[in-house]
Amino acid sequence: MNDERTRSGTWRMLAAMALSGTIGLLVVESGQPPVVVVFFRCLIGGAALLAWLAFTRAWQPFGARALTWLVIGGAALVANWLCLFSAYRFTSISVATVVYQTQPFMLLVLAALLRQERLDVARLPWVGVAMLGVLLSSGLGVQGLDGATWHGVGLALAAAALYAVATLATQRLPQLPSSQIAAVQMVLGVVLLAPLAWGHARPGSAVAWGALATLGLVHTAFMYTLMYAAFQRLPSSAIAMLSFVYPAVALLVDLAWYGAWPQPLQWLGMALILGAVLAHRRAGAAARPTPVPSPTTVERAA
Repeated sequence: MNDERTRSGTWRMLAAMALSGTIGLLVVESGQPPVVVVFFRCLIGGAALLAWLAFTRAWQPFGARALTWLVIGGAALVANWLCLFSAYRFTSISVATVVYQTQPFMLLVLAALLRQERLDVARLPWVGVAMLGVLLSSGLGVQGLDGATWHGVGLALAAAALYAVATLATQRLPQLPSSQIAAVQMVLGVVLLAPLAWGHARPGSAVAWGALATLGLVHTAFMYTLMYAAFQRLPSSAIAMLSFVYPAVALLVDLAWYGAWPQPLQWLGMALILGAVLAHRRAGAAARPTPVPSPTTVERAA
């Protein structure tokens, strides 16, 4: 039974991470400004999640305190998407995606600053390794790269920090179903972005509408369902290892569709980031028991 549960969680996590790796392609191919992409992702994904909640009757009532954390988390999640999708305009999908993987370090620092959690000194060196990787990934020292790449890297770092804020807020809501948390955050995104999205270009082609519909239905509602089911079935160590499918697929997509071949130093930088993240997570798993994580405590939002 345990093996069957693990296999079930593994294929769900693999599918969810593979889908995550194609998000950048859909964003770019939609041809729409980031604010429009995020607005329709929230609108379509939120509607699908609300329909699912109604169908399963999983909606739970919540009070003012929970609403506060939902608003904080939702605002951070929406801003995170805006920054990440904007980063694709300044640097390659692969570089932006790998820099975005610095999320665990952002979470470590923010938890220490905002919640007074003790910093694990043994894991701090990996923060330095990851930051060196960010510098190399940005193209530092590579001829022919302009300041736009730095803008892209900066936006990806901002997205990672905002993702950490969303995660901390979500951890305050263990009593709510994860699909309900995501749905409320999507509704908040629609409300926040509607005035901004209204002034931008509307999707006019079938390709644009197809990309946005896929992003909302497949890469939000369906993918979140897969991820949360995987989180309930797998230990933290397995989740950490399988998460690396996401940047790997993003690299392959970037190479296959756009021929974006990073320079040697950028390859080295991305390897340093991924290696540091893996070492950081392994150190954390070794330092404590590995209970099955709650689906409301982890949110990979690309």
